[in-house]
Amino acid sequence: MANINQSENRHFIAFDLGATSGRTILGTVTPAGKLETEEITRFPNQMVNIDGRLHWNIFSLYEHLIDGMKAVARKGIRPESIGIDTWGVDVAYISPQGKIMELPYSYRDCGTRGAAERFFKEVMPAEELYGRTGIQHMDFNTVFQLHERREDFAQTHAATVAFLPDALIYLLTGKRITEYTIASTGEMLNPATREIDRQLLSAAGVDPQKFSPIVEPGTVVGTLSPSVAEITGLGPVPVVAVASHDTASAIAPIPATGADFAYLSSGTWSLMGIETTHPVINEITRKENITNEGGVFGTIRLLKNITGMWILEECLRKWKSEGRDYPYALLVEMAGKATPFKAFINPDDPAFVSPADMPEAIAAYCRSTGQPVPESDTEFVRLIFESLALKYRIVLDIFKDCADKPINTLHIIGGGSRNALLNQFTANATGITVKAGPSEASAIGNILMQTGCSSIEELREIARRNITTETFSPRDTEEWDNAYARFLSVIK
Repeated sequence: MANINQSENRHFIAFDLGATSGRTILGTVTPAGKLETEEITRFPNQMVNIDGRLHWNIFSLYEHLIDGMKAVARKGIRPESIGIDTWGVDVAYISPQGKIMELPYSYRDCGTRGAAERFFKEVMPAEELYGRTGIQHMDFNTVFQLHERREDFAQTHAATVAFLPDALIYLLTGKRITEYTIASTGEMLNPATREIDRQLLSAAGVDPQKFSPIVEPGTVVGTLSPSVAEITGLGPVPVVAVASHDTASAIAPIPATGADFAYLSSGTWSLMGIETTHPVINEITRKENITNEGGVFGTIRLLKNITGMWILEECLRKWKSEGRDYPYALLVEMAGKATPFKAFINPDDPAFVSPADMPEAIAAYCRSTGQPVPESDTEFVRLIFESLALKYRIVLDIFKDCADKPINTLHIIGGGSRNALLNQFTANATGITVKAGPSEASAIGNILMQTGCSSIEELREIARRNITTETFSPRDTEEWDNAYARFLSVIK
């Protein structure tokens, strides 16, 4: 059991890295069992465009981790341990000499376009791959990236292929591991054995020996290397392989009291699903492209990816470049007053994956589907929120068909849980109660996995004692049902 009733504060560092920014979070568990979090540093995580190809600057991320640890040390605090969570699928290559060989490719790099279809044609059919892994097919999944780059110098000459959080752990400790939850995002694990499918990787032209052994979330990997310990001033602090996939960390502390819930991790991506104790791989899940990703304490995250706040983030970036930099809260307030249901988009349409001009991509979609084009930035925001809420209804209905229990509540976690307007729209569209919070779910899950919790029940009991949620009940049911019918006709 986690040591919650102690005589002194316990401190933990959570590095929570997203696709656009990262944060150093200091978690403190008081003698009374209260969990406190403090943002120590926040830093950008920007893709680097080199010759038209998109990469992650892993060395910049490493520097930011060092800076975060230095900031904690300056507070006179020595943490019990450190954990890192990131987005999924992307990998780094480590040379036989122990060096990072190149900047890792980003999942948004153009080289992944059409990768899945090429794999299905050259290696194995889509149905067989899904049957082996239970993972939804997305062009940027690790197995497709590896197949596309099977003849690249870095991949062929690397001693180790490491998922991004594992690579950062290596830079901090010198230890090479493959954490289970992050590896489960890559469409290369056997969901029953929870091990890498070596036959699959070999068929894809990848040496499975390049992946280090799988470790479970909560495993203490090692301590900060002597050089890192010295330059940060923290000393040899243990590093824990928490649930290294940010969504796995986010789902862990959902403050649910029963099993009759679905979840929505709302951020750049929206990930909706349910929690199960075993993989669910059947014709329904295959047809609907539902994924079986690893969770903590033996759970499976049965979920589906939905393009989330990426669309709004890209609109805001474009408007800022044109001199219109909106405070987010004000923009949401204005959108709440805009005319409802003027037009809709399918958030998962390929047109919105990585356009140069997101507002224009939305306008073009509206024109092509015979809908009015938004006339103001506020109308664009309203359209995005309404379309997301209606897409959530489609996906939730799919999970109602998959679940072996009723779904009475939708828990929204992550940064998007602070968006009260979208939360209310989601309750209206889905017709079930929405409970929003925590917004810092990934960091909280990261921290709690470092405290020594022995079960998901224990972890969530701590979460319930420390997390306040906001409840949204469905409203305007008839209007939203009518909008849903229109939405379905548009996205066809």
